[in-house]
Amino acid sequence: MKFTPTGGRITLEVKHIELQQMHTQSWIRFAVIDTGIGIAPENIPKLFQPFIQIDGALNRQYAGTGLGLSLVKRMVELHGGLVGLTSELGIGSCFTIDLPCITDFPSAIIHDAIAPISEPPASASVNINSSPLVLIAEDNEANISTLTDYLEANGYRIIVAMNGEEAITLSETHQPDLILMDIQMPFMDGLSAIKLIRLNPNLADIPIIALTALAMDSDRQKCINAGANEYISKPIKLKALSQMIQSFLNP
Repeated sequence: MKFTPTGGRITLEVKHIELQQMHTQSWIRFAVIDTGIGIAPENIPKLFQPFIQIDGALNRQYAGTGLGLSLVKRMVELHGGLVGLTSELGIGSCFTIDLPCITDFPSAIIHDAIAPISEPPASASVNINSSPLVLIAEDNEANISTLTDYLEANGYRIIVAMNGEEAITLSETHQPDLILMDIQMPFMDGLSAIKLIRLNPNLADIPIIALTALAMDSDRQKCINAGANEYISKPIKLKALSQMIQSFLNP
């Protein structure tokens, strides 16, 4: 969806096919067809390699980790399936997943009962308004979900910015107790956002922890020079991150 401009079209087609050349002849094909930006032929082989993105700039327009398609390919192949791609630059792309079709289903399906969620005890309640407010500046929804769930479970309030510009606006509006700043974000990268936040006297003392997949010593120094208090590389170890946050909020 993110590679298809406003006004474009995305189609999902699912159909039964027969592949005579394969040992298993009965297959289900899922095809995702878009009218997006398309992919140049020389870039197609790169797409299914882990941690590879065609647009690798810090302020790239299309965000992501470069893992999605490689994981799709691996999971499909583990199920005995195939992944295919046809694309034309500026016209659109068609991704296909072919999976073996199982026609002999068991006669009975067991549904596990789901226990109702009990209400938490009254003693577990906390004063939400007094909890530290953490701003997460991150464009990857999976990372946002993981960080939010973990930090909220540890008693923090969370607000989220999807790029550097939003991080600056939310920092000025809410003045959070701490900022987790991803460095690689669209529109405005994290380094630029940190520098601009530090120019505001009201935000100059807010602790900022830089989050980035860049792991060289020089990358850490760039974050510190921009105004970050600390740096943690991805993949993030949640316990280490929690300890770092506590060191700033509970010195």
